[in-house]
Amino acid sequence: MSNSDQASFSVKGIAQQLGLEFRGDGNRPIHSVASLASATETDLCFLQSLNYLDQLQHSHCVAVIVPVDFDADSGDKSLIFAKNPHLAFVRAIHLLLPHHESEPSVHASAQLDPSVKLGQNVSIGANCVIGEGVSIADNVRIAAGCIIEQGCRIGPDTRLHAGVTLCHDVVLGADVIIQPGVVIGADGFGLVHEQGEWLKIPHLGSVRIGDKVEIGANTTIDRGALDDTVIGHGVKLDNLIQVAHNVQIGDNTAIAACVGIAGSAIIGRNCKISGAAGILGHLTIADDVTITAKSLVTKSIEKSGTYSSGTPLMENRQWHRNNARYKSLDKLAKIVTSLEKKL
Repeated sequence: MSNSDQASFSVKGIAQQLGLEFRGDGNRPIHSVASLASATETDLCFLQSLNYLDQLQHSHCVAVIVPVDFDADSGDKSLIFAKNPHLAFVRAIHLLLPHHESEPSVHASAQLDPSVKLGQNVSIGANCVIGEGVSIADNVRIAAGCIIEQGCRIGPDTRLHAGVTLCHDVVLGADVIIQPGVVIGADGFGLVHEQGEWLKIPHLGSVRIGDKVEIGANTTIDRGALDDTVIGHGVKLDNLIQVAHNVQIGDNTAIAACVGIAGSAIIGRNCKISGAAGILGHLTIADDVTITAKSLVTKSIEKSGTYSSGTPLMENRQWHRNNARYKSLDKLAKIVTSLEKKL
């Protein structure tokens, strides 16, 4: 990995900056980071699991961050010991590849309503459109092509990447990161069926997003019908997630890609929801719940723990046989119950 503004440290210097112990030649230079497979003689890597020990032994990296109990052969590589090697590696990236902001400016092609309130050190990219009564706090970065409708409020140190749309009256907290293509505050899928036709329900609520939230590319968060849709502090949303109207997501919950959350579902704090899971509307999920990939949540979860559903992958012919047998489960259950009574 290269960067024109990258810093350079010795092995000892990195370890000292991270507050970690090291073993080996502390004077060897580290210029960047890389995977074990692609590393060169000036790169730093990390090893989270001994499953990758063979890759480490064949890697050209100069140093590697390893678990504190690591005692395997690593050749001539310098070792830096950490309780959480992945976390230490991320911190090392910030040291070696610091992020540099461009000078704040408002591009000449951006269209701002005269009533927009701008804080200090704000940057607005090309072809942005910002509506009436919008408030943008200090140190906000808004990339090209963003649309921010009337009445939105954006907290300090927040970053909107290219092509983000904030519909009217959306509120973002501080230090929020929104990736390209996100739409926040569009109407939800609220309809009433009457005499063979669908009548649209007006959506009068908005969306409120807490501090230190990250929202992945092309994720959509619908506005509430009456009350607001609410995303708590520290929530992390992956790409291509659908959050329907009036959903509430508790603090520090992480949700992986392609999850669909139906209207008025309430998800607790510190939950982990894996990819492609589906959550039905009007149910509640307790704090500290983990839902595994492609699970379908059809009723409320009242206790913390790990929950799964669905059928794991199997050979196609076996799956067809098992699928045919599912139809007989009720009959088999009745037979077993009858036999138990006779016994």
